[in-house]
Amino acid sequence: MSVLLHISDTHFGTEQPQVVEAVVALAAQQRPDVIVLSGDITQRARPAQFRAAKAFVDRLGAPLLAIPGNHDIALFDVWARLTRPYAGYAAVFGSDLEPGYSSQDLLIVGVNTTRAWRHKNGEVSTAQIDRVANLLSAARPRQLRVVVVHQPAAVTQAGDRTNLLRGHCAATRVWSAAGADLVMGGHIHLPYTLALHGLARRLWVVQAGTAVSSRTRSGVPNSVNVLRWGDAPDARNDQAQTGSESGECCLIERWDLAHHDQVFVRTAVTSARPERA
Repeated sequence: MSVLLHISDTHFGTEQPQVVEAVVALAAQQRPDVIVLSGDITQRARPAQFRAAKAFVDRLGAPLLAIPGNHDIALFDVWARLTRPYAGYAAVFGSDLEPGYSSQDLLIVGVNTTRAWRHKNGEVSTAQIDRVANLLSAARPRQLRVVVVHQPAAVTQAGDRTNLLRGHCAATRVWSAAGADLVMGGHIHLPYTLALHGLARRLWVVQAGTAVSSRTRSGVPNSVNVLRWGDAPDARNDQAQTGSESGECCLIERWDLAHHDQVFVRTAVTSARPERA
């Protein structure tokens, strides 16, 4: 079984030290095989904020796949924003803005959906859609196929529609046909798992809340996701919950911060059964 820890919108510069420690403790408990960080790593793209974020993820003890968010581009330095928008990010997290990860169980494809000329809105181009589709089409049968973006590919509340990823309809249609199982994102600090129907195959949008920042939405705690996929997705062998005895079901667990104890606790589990030819 492979375990993936999905964190997002850490907004270093607004991080809460006790919550940082709680995520580190959760990672030590869950021992993920890979960490996905879906953007807005910093609050204002300052060098010290990137360094603090890197020190944090280094403590999580697993390989990292990270993509930038709109907050990871300088906001007030207009010259830097237009000429070297990712310089601060690249100095700490590397110059590859669309990294990938492949293992026996997982194929993860990162997509840079930020644009220097936009304030916060995200976009995915036709070239990016096609690049991801080609990678997905080459996946091995047993791999869970995950695409990582920053802005959401689908929303659950009308008020969040303005934050939708531009090009999301074409992206989800093409990626579904190419074999994608999940599209992960962040940006709106609202965790949920949403199944998209009416596509070539069912696709799940998996959104993470803000992992460690004080910039939580009203009534929504700090939150991360833990995904389990493989031959034994649920160590408790709860067949009624997993619906599978052969590793065909991905468990998507939402873990929220319990403020009174300053620890993350599992609050919801969604079983996603990828559709295979």
